[in-house]
Amino acid sequence: MASKPGILTDWPWTPLGSFKYIILVPWITESIYSFIVKDEKERDVFNLSIFPLMLWRMLHSQLWISLSRYRTAKGSNRIVDKGIEFDQVDRERNWDDQILFNAILFYLGNKYIPGASHLPIWRSDGVILTMLLHAGPVEFLYYWLHRALHHHYLYSRYHSHHHSSIVTEPITSVIHPFAEHIAYFALFAIPLLTILLSGAVSISAVAAYITYLDFMNNMGHCNFELIPSCIFSIFPPLKYLMYTPSFHSLHHTQFRTNYSLFMPIYDHIYGTMDKSSDTLYENSLKRKEESPNVVHLTHPTTPESIYHLRLGFASLASKPYSSTSYCWLLWPVTLWSMMLTWICSRTFVVERNRFDKIRLQTWVIPKYKIQYRLKCQKESINNLIEEAILEAEGKGARVLSLGLMNQGEELNRYGGLYVHKHPQLKVKLVDGSSLAVAVLLNSIPKGTTQVLLRGNLTKVAYAVAFALCQKGIQVAVLHEDEYEKLDKSFGTKSEGKLVLSKSYSYKTWLVGDELTEAEQRKATKGTLFIPFSQFPPKKLRKDCFYHTTPAMQTPMALENVDSCENWLPRRVMSVWRIAALVHALEGCEEHECGYTMSNIEKVWEASLKHGFQPLRVSTPTKF
Repeated sequence: MASKPGILTDWPWTPLGSFKYIILVPWITESIYSFIVKDEKERDVFNLSIFPLMLWRMLHSQLWISLSRYRTAKGSNRIVDKGIEFDQVDRERNWDDQILFNAILFYLGNKYIPGASHLPIWRSDGVILTMLLHAGPVEFLYYWLHRALHHHYLYSRYHSHHHSSIVTEPITSVIHPFAEHIAYFALFAIPLLTILLSGAVSISAVAAYITYLDFMNNMGHCNFELIPSCIFSIFPPLKYLMYTPSFHSLHHTQFRTNYSLFMPIYDHIYGTMDKSSDTLYENSLKRKEESPNVVHLTHPTTPESIYHLRLGFASLASKPYSSTSYCWLLWPVTLWSMMLTWICSRTFVVERNRFDKIRLQTWVIPKYKIQYRLKCQKESINNLIEEAILEAEGKGARVLSLGLMNQGEELNRYGGLYVHKHPQLKVKLVDGSSLAVAVLLNSIPKGTTQVLLRGNLTKVAYAVAFALCQKGIQVAVLHEDEYEKLDKSFGTKSEGKLVLSKSYSYKTWLVGDELTEAEQRKATKGTLFIPFSQFPPKKLRKDCFYHTTPAMQTPMALENVDSCENWLPRRVMSVWRIAALVHALEGCEEHECGYTMSNIEKVWEASLKHGFQPLRVSTPTKF
């Protein structure tokens, strides 16, 4: 929002929220119906193509978003180092408003402007005329319109909204108040109206021009340099006819320079060219891929979870993961992405963070939760994890943490397999078990005297049950085989606090992956479920309380936090990622994987010392 919002700041359909596309339904319905029922000669192909063009623009922009986030996470050719935060993501989540606006105007123009219907597919003269009109009056008028928008009156009421984003993403290019988009459309309509009135208009000319505007806008705001210097060496005058991402990035960091649309010639003519443009361009091109200090290795959970990754839909990634109904409409894309990961199975970077000089990168193993449960996938997954570990070591990483199912006991003995295979490994492997236990112990309400332990007995489950027994808290289990395993592990050190029970009346449950729905329904009203597993239980009971999976609130000093980690709230990080950061910050020189575990109390104190805070849920204070 601008600092002093002027008239026509908000879009007319803002009150509709996610239902804004309903306003297009009448036009789309009429377009399809008329195309079906009319004779071939009477069908209007242009009218029918407006909706596909709108979908293409959305896909085009989304591809730029994913590419930009991937490249800036890797660091190669990155222009501005500063990260983005949730406020920018929220401000830019309605980037599709201008596509919707343009579609409405195209439908209206097609219906009411003479000659705007039944357009031919191609006309060469119209394409050439469009190019000339854009390079001439459009670029010139845009330059002066842009300078006018930087006048304090218009800037404070309109254009400051766009400049709230110092670090740009491709979609930043279209984040303007409604009034500005009216002006921009009037400007960009000059070539289209001219070729329409001259009879040279064609569907190809319209589609190509709109795609060109989108391409150049997205490229100019992508925050990584991709224009090779050789093209300027081959044809030097091109520097006046085509801008680069670094050229426009300076406009967002310096504000009073580089006003041109896509052709910098007017900045050269009127003396508004930033003197550091060439230097920033050259430095950005030379910039190498960033080497991380810490790597967190995770994986997608479900096929549709790819849309919740930071490289997916920005608006979904900025919220805790939940099954979204409209994602099912994208099943062709989902299927295509699954096939792509199956064929080109390779770990990739999705996110970068910085904390107290520590560079953290999140890498994704392209395997889904269901694949981790298949024995036939075990070798393939282990090979991918091993390759990622060796790659991280080659890049100089000090710590690598194994997230989600990358640290399964059956898969790789909690990561111990890789240390055994590579005894000289310099990068330290961390499974986060000690911090997970510490978080669980501090999540149990004060005054609790007994808990029920239910679920698959993992390394964390054994450790937290033992710690509770040592604290004098009774740990009850429901199944005899689980009791025998725990009792054998603890021996006489359980202090008599480990019991086999048939009761479900415990008010605090520590739950893992094998908790059944039937068992959950047997819990008494007001029960607190605290997961010790990587995945949260399904919330079946509205009269009970559910804690998150082991996680902590991150300090504000953690930079570039603009997406949620799976189902966790904003600025909340799983202990498996935090443990790696703490391991690096404390300079620990040992692995924490396999069946070894760091000192629980020391890890907890170190986490608090570095600003990570425990999460609280609304629960009764005593059980």
